[in-house]
Amino acid sequence: MSGIEFTSEEQERYSRHFVLPDVGVEGQSKLKAARVLIVGAGGLGSPVALYLAAVGVGTIGIVDHDVVSLSNLQRQILYSSADVGKSKALVARERILSLNPTLKVVVYQERLDSSNALGILREFDIIADCTDNFPTRYLINDACVLASKVNVYGSVFRHEGQVSVFDASHGPCYRCLYPAPPPPELVQDCAQAGVLGVLTGIVGTLQANEIIKQTLGNGKSLAGRLLMVDALNATTQEIAVEKDPACPVCGENRSITLLIDYEEFCMGNSSPDKDSSQFEISVKELKQRLGQGQSIALLDVREPFEQQLCSLGGQLIPLRELDQRKEELNRESEIIVYCHHGMRSQSAVNLLRRSGFSNVKNLDGGIDAWAREIDKSMPRY
Repeated sequence: MSGIEFTSEEQERYSRHFVLPDVGVEGQSKLKAARVLIVGAGGLGSPVALYLAAVGVGTIGIVDHDVVSLSNLQRQILYSSADVGKSKALVARERILSLNPTLKVVVYQERLDSSNALGILREFDIIADCTDNFPTRYLINDACVLASKVNVYGSVFRHEGQVSVFDASHGPCYRCLYPAPPPPELVQDCAQAGVLGVLTGIVGTLQANEIIKQTLGNGKSLAGRLLMVDALNATTQEIAVEKDPACPVCGENRSITLLIDYEEFCMGNSSPDKDSSQFEISVKELKQRLGQGQSIALLDVREPFEQQLCSLGGQLIPLRELDQRKEELNRESEIIVYCHHGMRSQSAVNLLRRSGFSNVKNLDGGIDAWAREIDKSMPRY
């Protein structure tokens, strides 16, 4: 690649690549010219960022609006105990540059959404989907299709992971594999279901490998293939993924030409109201009302092991059991439902309202918001 020069320091840094026939000077020049965006600087984003930095990807973008928490450190190797409470994006940039100061690192301390996604993605060649939720996953996919970007996807759940490459110009996109998200009541994040710490390293490293191959133009891509990893049993499985002619975003008669409301899409039909804010209560308002001695029935829809970690009290009915056990609740009482972050409790509120419970609200932000804003001595997980 003409026009790319390497300093003496870079020549030594990348010496093992220069002598590798599949990379060489030309390949290292491609890596130096590459622009890769990592969406989510967590368990998957950590190894992706570190290895892309190590191999010399010239421009790395980081999108993450969150801060480092102690529970992240079990798998998010970009961070240390001293980083707890700091911006993930800013710490990630500092860590990347400490590993390789020759790079350019662009950070976006904001949540990726339909208003900013296309503008951010257009600045990069390859997008690494290192997220942990369905709304952002579908957003990234659709934005990549609309902006003609390659999407290197990874996900983890407990001890199982998935990796693939979605390039709609030459094959399937994520919607071809998963046309619609699972019902919200069946979705669990890492905090609810747990994840084997080392699994994020395995899957993230595989993502980094696909990004490097895509940049170099070498090897066999995972495009059109889904690689599934079972870390507990040390097995892998591969399935073919075909382009869906009826796909709404990359198919022959596409209906999606603009980014949509992905939170609403991933909630499916579980929300009967367009404006659910009237059925929410903030942690500050709940604290005030409890302090006034108002009669409120608290309903905890987390799992029993979560209740043992911390609790606001009230009746425990896990969300998965709520439909069968809802008659245990008093329909005349005002019911405030809470979970970890407010997603399961929102599904619970929708279920109860469809079942005729008229005076029920969701605790916005869940017990985690209570621990952050009201009782800072409460354990967070």
